[in-house]
Amino acid sequence: MPRVRHRDVVATTPGPPSVGRDQQTGTTGEGTATMTLTITLVRHGQTYLNARRHLQGSCDSPLTRTGRAGVRVTAQHLARHDFAAAYSSPQGRAVLTAMELLRHHPDLPLTVDHDLRELSFGSYERRPESHLDAIEPWAELVPRMLAGAHPGVGGGEAGKDFMARVRAVFTRVVAAHDDASRPGAVLDRHVLVVGHGLTLGAWLATLDPSGLVALPNASVSTVEVTDGVPRVLAVGVDVAGHGHVAARPAPASAAVPA
Repeated sequence: MPRVRHRDVVATTPGPPSVGRDQQTGTTGEGTATMTLTITLVRHGQTYLNARRHLQGSCDSPLTRTGRAGVRVTAQHLARHDFAAAYSSPQGRAVLTAMELLRHHPDLPLTVDHDLRELSFGSYERRPESHLDAIEPWAELVPRMLAGAHPGVGGGEAGKDFMARVRAVFTRVVAAHDDASRPGAVLDRHVLVVGHGLTLGAWLATLDPSGLVALPNASVSTVEVTDGVPRVLAVGVDVAGHGHVAARPAPASAAVPA
């Protein structure tokens, strides 16, 4: 996974340390190792295709002025968090969003992971959302895709392949940072992941099917992993106030294979 270093130097204030546990060894007073990993998920800022309500999966488009402003709001919201690592999809809209967030964390390198990319919509890429909705409504398509039962849209990525890489990338992220047995392991690590509506939503749905909702642009979701057990704390917190922009109907909750 290539690593990109953010170059703009901006002061950052680390978050307060946890109380009652050793930050270096990750042990409680009884000497029992306890590791808590917090993963902050941020959807990219609004793009021109988002604003026009056109499908955008494997294709890309620039952030709008509204999108850039929204990301700055989210960046300020996250400025005081003490991130140990940052990951992003390789797609331009996600990388630009991540780089803006990291202005408040200038020494933190950005790791780009290809498996964080958005679902491909095949021949429907860049076409109006209404064209796909006329064939298969979004609220029906998404549960089938997340269940791994959809063959793919317009020759695009099949649901089983999409879900396999989503599970794989988040398994890697958790494994890289949630190991209290490693020498020098630090308790209460915090990781930033910047990605896309379906990709982030798919992982959240595997952890909690009731969390299957449309994620606003520049929104923040939070997952906490304690001793290897993940728990969804928040989904799609609309920090930037973009929930009304290019919103898609939320699909009905469905069973998503773990």
